[in-house]
Amino acid sequence: MLPTVLITGASSGIGATYAERFARRGHDLILVARDKSRLENVAARLRAESNVAVDVLPADLTRPAALSALETRLRDDVRIGILINNAGMPQAGSFVDQTAEGIERLITLNTTALTRLAAAIAPRFAQSGHGAIVNIGSVVGFAPEFGMSIYGATKAFVLFLSQGLNVELSPKGVYVQAVLPASTGTELWERAGIDVNTLPEVMDVGELVDAALVGFDRRELVTIPPLHVSGRWDALEGARQGLMSDLRQAHAAERYRSPVRAGAATSLTL
Repeated sequence: MLPTVLITGASSGIGATYAERFARRGHDLILVARDKSRLENVAARLRAESNVAVDVLPADLTRPAALSALETRLRDDVRIGILINNAGMPQAGSFVDQTAEGIERLITLNTTALTRLAAAIAPRFAQSGHGAIVNIGSVVGFAPEFGMSIYGATKAFVLFLSQGLNVELSPKGVYVQAVLPASTGTELWERAGIDVNTLPEVMDVGELVDAALVGFDRRELVTIPPLHVSGRWDALEGARQGLMSDLRQAHAAERYRSPVRAGAATSLTL
């Protein structure tokens, strides 16, 4: 029997497209988002098209009670074998335009909720020896130049978390995937106050999810659908590993040593 797939942010865009694709594969679904009516519309269509069971869970994951209830469902419902951590929100305006409340909400949804949901289901997956966690990040996590400092930082967190979870969970049979889209044709841009038609290149959401699912089926750790030269990622990873090998921690690097006064004795060595 195929595992049930729980998808957050499932009322539109990437989440709704994941729901459609997994329904076509014959998976039952649990769809989570704030907008109940839109969720119900997606669910009704998928039940009719694919003859699968679809549960709807309206929830604002920035609210503690809603997040706690979903954690309980993930821990207790043994049918759930795949978690698609897709819910997220963009950053509207520059860093100096942000309010304390807006910062809190963005970080809560993009990082805290995602982490807590993964943490809720991971112990059950590890115990059973199977299951998959898919975290939706962004290439903006590589690009502080884009000026979306908070959003980009949350997406850098998603990549790091996914890599760390892979180290811990893959030996126990749990698959973790980080999917890093670039500009994709979803409502995210409108919510950020950006006209998507002004962007130079935008990927269709169906193409994005289909590519992500190719990576899922191949069991990739990091899937970057818009990256045409895969060696770029390999080179980045190689450079990171080289950096780690060069971090000799017992002493500061020579360039950070305090200047030595003329005639003073020194015994600083590496």
